[in-house]
Amino acid sequence: MTGLTGLTAALAALGMTATLAGCGASVASDDTVTLKMVAADYGDSPANSTQKYWDEVTAAFEKKNPGIEVDVDVRSWSEVDAAVAAMVKKGDAPDIAQIGAYADYAAQGKLYSADDLLSIPVQADFLPALSQAGELRRVQYGMPFASSTRLLFYNKDLFAQAGVTGAPQSWTELAADARKLKAAGVKYPFALPLGREEAPAETLMWLLSGGDGYTDNVGTYTLDSEANIKTFKWLRDDLVGEGLTGPTAPGELDRQDAFNAFSRGEVGMLNGHPTLMKQAAKKGVEYGMVPLPGVNGKAKATMGVADWMMGFKQHGHKAEIGKFLDFVYADENVLEFSDRYDILPVTSSASDAMAEDPKYKHLREFLEELPNSELYPVGKTSWAQVSAAVKQRIGKAVERDGDPAAILQRLQNEAVAAESAE
Repeated sequence: MTGLTGLTAALAALGMTATLAGCGASVASDDTVTLKMVAADYGDSPANSTQKYWDEVTAAFEKKNPGIEVDVDVRSWSEVDAAVAAMVKKGDAPDIAQIGAYADYAAQGKLYSADDLLSIPVQADFLPALSQAGELRRVQYGMPFASSTRLLFYNKDLFAQAGVTGAPQSWTELAADARKLKAAGVKYPFALPLGREEAPAETLMWLLSGGDGYTDNVGTYTLDSEANIKTFKWLRDDLVGEGLTGPTAPGELDRQDAFNAFSRGEVGMLNGHPTLMKQAAKKGVEYGMVPLPGVNGKAKATMGVADWMMGFKQHGHKAEIGKFLDFVYADENVLEFSDRYDILPVTSSASDAMAEDPKYKHLREFLEELPNSELYPVGKTSWAQVSAAVKQRIGKAVERDGDPAAILQRLQNEAVAAESAE
């Protein structure tokens, strides 16, 4: 991995300068302010735990900012959101959290806005789609920290064995390619992970592919739209019903299990994010990547995802939090994090640097899709409840005897109820 110093040199070579200036006032006395931060772990082993990244960043920050210390507690994704929720409920919120959702805390008035914390150049550097996704009632509280888009991965060797030439450009071609893969003995012609691990993501990819999404352009839930119902009827009839999704029912197939099967050479096609590249390459799988096609060509948009940084008001360390976050979002730090974990940058300057650097050629297709991607409706406090309902029910919509219209209508009713309760 490139060290922080190495990335500074790389940025200089690209004619860029990392901006490390903070927006907050300096500590007013000799007393040291200690910021408490809880963050998610993006590593897959102790050897590449994100704790090591934060230890490096905080050491560099504290050297430049005497009087401010930052204590970062890194937790696994399975517990980090619940850990922060418990701290807030107990009345001892962290100063900073880097977790999966911000809207509930913002709606309760517990967070500083991005305007409160960040310098103007740093806030303006966020990719617009990500800034907008971080807003609640048109005020940005969630600051994007890590982002990703999704692409359709396909196994080149399995395609060649099945006589498939080139990636599918429409749903008709996708189903036809899957039938050829099945005839060639491929275990999972198209892996469709609608299990609880990440069902909302796979669902959104297909809703966008079918021309709609979770919400309309003014943010109203549209789960049971005609387009969405048609999408899930097609999945039920043309993929699952034709036996093209493999031996595990989509509602029981989790994302990581599908990734593992792809890396074993058992999957012809599936939707994936950048971490699948490294996993597949380790196993010697030759793969290609393209955007998931739409009904008759290009999809409405590619799905994007983001994780969020937020500053809590409880302990009143606005200036110190802002100074630290300005440092965190310096190009050298954003790129270092992206480099370690195959995550896309959330700022325009770091994205441009990555796009121009041959080292990151493997991420360019994901980078190209990010600016126009569509994210979950994370600015809705109802989203957490809706997401949980999707995880619980959506797999049943594609069962051979499933009723997509009834299931999507039930999800819509639950979404409307959750929205009215905000």
